[in-house]
Amino acid sequence: MAAEPERVGDASDEVEEMEDEEESGTGTDLKSQILRRPDLLAAIQGRLHAEMLQSLPAPVKRRIKALKKLQLEATHTEAKFYEEVHELECKYHLLYTPLYEKRSTIIQGLYEPNDEEADFPSDDEKEEELSNEIKTKVKIEDVTETKEPVTDEEKNKANANGIPDFWLTIFKNVGILSEMVQEHDEPILKHLIDVKVIFLKSNPMGFVLEFHFSPNEYFSNSVLTKVYEMKCVPEESDPFSFEGPEIYKCKGCTIDWKKNKNVTVKTIKKKQKHKSRGSVRTITKTIQNDSFFNFFNPPVMPEDPDADVDEDTQSLLTSDFEIGHYIRERIVPRAVLYFTGEALDDEEDFEEEEDGDEDEEDEDGDEEDPDFDPNDPRIPKTKKNGTPAECKQQ
Repeated sequence: MAAEPERVGDASDEVEEMEDEEESGTGTDLKSQILRRPDLLAAIQGRLHAEMLQSLPAPVKRRIKALKKLQLEATHTEAKFYEEVHELECKYHLLYTPLYEKRSTIIQGLYEPNDEEADFPSDDEKEEELSNEIKTKVKIEDVTETKEPVTDEEKNKANANGIPDFWLTIFKNVGILSEMVQEHDEPILKHLIDVKVIFLKSNPMGFVLEFHFSPNEYFSNSVLTKVYEMKCVPEESDPFSFEGPEIYKCKGCTIDWKKNKNVTVKTIKKKQKHKSRGSVRTITKTIQNDSFFNFFNPPVMPEDPDADVDEDTQSLLTSDFEIGHYIRERIVPRAVLYFTGEALDDEEDFEEEEDGDEDEEDEDGDEEDPDFDPNDPRIPKTKKNGTPAECKQQ
């Protein structure tokens, strides 16, 4: 994986070439090019900073070194802070767990809440008043009108246990997850009965996502897992880049698919023509298919942390980390609000301010979450270039 300083160095060399071209009259306007290239602007700023520091008197340079040593000590103290934040989060998760367990029994229809437990004020009183008016009207009309026959589908809905398709509805409501869910995934996700988070305190620090399924015709697993490991130690080579816990390793699980039920692959047929004889044969080839369940088979990273990783793999892992964190931090704690859509209201009402070219989009093409706080100490960080560091699959 290329290091950031190397990229800046390359950009700095490019700036020098452009300056030479402009002086010779063979190049285009330097200023306009720099304004279109943030990396060039950063390279120029970096060079100016380096020249400024180089020109400082020796006693001042010595004092700056002392300040950096103090900063390093503060960075290690900050790492301890984040470790304690994680321990506190683990402690309170134990208090949340009984509430999540009760939620699960209601969703699955294993427990029916009593009147007191279901006594929750309506968010929209007008909607409730309208509902009461309709009920009154229906009672009056029932005396004079013949009731329509109830269909089998309506009977099944009325007699359904728990809350059908609870997690599937959430996944389809949330943009970052709905993009992953394909039509062929939906019958399987109807069997998803619970999503749990297990916190790993230390050695390693991290968390496990557990997806619990009822018996189904697709695979024999009752639980599918995704493990995320984090580190909370400043790197020796670049300690000042430390910004808190960083996900650096992920591991999926093996799905025991039943015969002809694996939705993560598809079979295609191709015709091949012999070059000399001209005969044609048909071959069958298995390729990867788009599916939510590819989430449990993340890309394999090289064991060597200094090995180059292609951009596609880096992009997939960065997205994977964001999804895993979002499920842990938002979906599991506030599941019912994502089911009803209430947790999505702020995101739908949020409009980004136009900055510069109207056609320009966010580099990842994703909308910002108005509730997202990048300084939240619970949020695992990735490298400043937007790619995960040392994310390896065990």
